[in-house]
Amino acid sequence: MNRRRALPHLVLALALTGLAAPLAAQDSLPPEAVRVGIRYTPGVRPGLVILPGSGLDSVRTIVARDLDYSDRFEIVAVPPTEQAAPRGPRTVNYPLWQNLGANYAVEIVADPLGVIVRLHDVVAATVREQRKFPIGVPGSEASRLAIHRASDEIVRWITGQPGSAASRLLMVEGGRIWLVDSDGAERVALTGATERVLSPAWAPDGTRFAFTLLGEGRGPVQIQEFGSGRRTTVSGADADLNITPVFSPDGTHLLWARSNGDGTDLYSVDVTRNCCAQRLTVGRYSDNLSPTFAPNGRRLAFVSTRPGLPQVYAMAPDGTGQELLVPFDFGATGPSHAPDWSPDGTAVVFHRELRGVPQLFVYDVTARKVRQLSSAGRNEDPTWAPDGRHIAFVSDRSGRRQIWILDIESGRLRQLQSPGAARLPAWSRRLAP
Repeated sequence: MNRRRALPHLVLALALTGLAAPLAAQDSLPPEAVRVGIRYTPGVRPGLVILPGSGLDSVRTIVARDLDYSDRFEIVAVPPTEQAAPRGPRTVNYPLWQNLGANYAVEIVADPLGVIVRLHDVVAATVREQRKFPIGVPGSEASRLAIHRASDEIVRWITGQPGSAASRLLMVEGGRIWLVDSDGAERVALTGATERVLSPAWAPDGTRFAFTLLGEGRGPVQIQEFGSGRRTTVSGADADLNITPVFSPDGTHLLWARSNGDGTDLYSVDVTRNCCAQRLTVGRYSDNLSPTFAPNGRRLAFVSTRPGLPQVYAMAPDGTGQELLVPFDFGATGPSHAPDWSPDGTAVVFHRELRGVPQLFVYDVTARKVRQLSSAGRNEDPTWAPDGRHIAFVSDRSGRRQIWILDIESGRLRQLQSPGAARLPAWSRRLAP
């Protein structure tokens, strides 16, 4: 069979491997965990306690889970005697919490517009930070996101860098695209039950997403607004099979891969005007797909088959300067797929076959070194959290394909459980109010 004519079917078959499903977060620390190239000493994280109080139990639960999932603190359990103990306003038993191993204590109290969050320095016996957070209607989507933002601010108060709680993930499940909070809650379907979709990708401002809508013999790229659900077909991506879209960091352009009888190549379009599509690669017996931008927008990584097996290449956004980015050992490792550039621009994560099984790898752009992140099960399609230390990916380590989240500094894993199979996760930036 002619390889060029067979290619669209091959690309579609690769893209359609796996199914998807719903989510509820659960911690899991499998004994095999992951193999991480960063040294980590347990016990060096500061102890943190969420102080008990009257009311606002649901808020405290979300904040406690967010701070636990940040993987930056040892969460100190509240003794049953303290949970029921009467307490006056602004009364904090600093000696007790210090004896229990807490360096910091988070106090959450009601305010007419929401909540007041205070961060106590337990060792210094003083309030270190305080801020009011409006949280809106309790239990609403906006309220949960506001609470997640409060959690991220607590992380910033202590570490100098915000967390990733106020972010969300897109994923494909059962042929549909679903939206879910970073903690695995608030799952919402964004596409129809009878539609077949691929390749969800966030716009930088968090108000839109792009995806492939599969149809009879073609797959156009659509951009859909979160609020209204209104869709726009991307100019130049309405014929043939168009997959793996990605927005530029400033949101003005969209890149994707078009596959037809002539091959698979990358194209770019001005999405502000929805016009002027330009071809960036020329296949000529190689295929090019899965673009991902560096955060400064000056380079992008992509997958190309020009060395034979698919590997990770880099180029400028106008298609110039194409070169191999991630080194590989021909014969020792296999094809590389699904690169994603880290939020700080220092690394590219991807999956690569090792003895025929996909595993996660990360490439240090400065040191030009590759290291392996996973070893148990099949692990693929990684996507960075906005904090640059967590990665969501697909793994069958639990017996079926699920979304897992890895802290690359400690190796801790948690699973976003689904009744079915999930795939193709895409993590947003921090979402603004």
